[in-house]
Amino acid sequence: MPVSHCLCALRPSVPTRAGVCLLMADIEPLKPSNTGWLIADVVADTFAFGWARTVVDPALLALLADPQWQPYVVFPAEFVDPARVVTEVAPVSGKRPLFVLLDATWPEARKMFRKSPYLDALPVLSLQADHASRYQLRRSTRSEHFCTSEVAALCLALAGEAQVAAVLAAWLDVFTHHYQRAKHQLPADPTCEPHLHLQALCAAPAVQLP
Repeated sequence: MPVSHCLCALRPSVPTRAGVCLLMADIEPLKPSNTGWLIADVVADTFAFGWARTVVDPALLALLADPQWQPYVVFPAEFVDPARVVTEVAPVSGKRPLFVLLDATWPEARKMFRKSPYLDALPVLSLQADHASRYQLRRSTRSEHFCTSEVAALCLALAGEAQVAAVLAAWLDVFTHHYQRAKHQLPADPTCEPHLHLQALCAAPAVQLP
């Protein structure tokens, strides 16, 4: 984002119990339209690792084995052994949910899922969204595909963190506004609906987490 359209001063701060682990394919982190970094803006416990077929970061394995977390690999049920699939985030005593997101194009994500044996023992969370994606910065051939931050928002809602999910969705809308205005060399509009919606959410009393 050019300095003229910087978002840093608008970054929201909300408490959240859940964590997010991003497995990022190849040059995905370098794409200006990538939304994984938006998750890190909102969810304090966001971890990011580059993915490679033959090498695994020891820090990633340590994170997945950390007893404070209950990891869930987020992936469509149609491509997974039904015995691994869950559709809800059930409370686990003493553990916090950790959502493992494959931050990649759809063909890349399928390859990552198949070729990451360290994920094989983890439950797979299959999302059932009741709305279409609002992501406007890249096109997908499948209408049910969501961008990474939208997937994270759906996961947070399932974990009972509706306020955080709403803030993350609003943060994506503000990012989209700034991105598109910068692309067309227009100033960002602080009175537009995305800005006002985010301000209202951030002004609401924070939900006390257990």
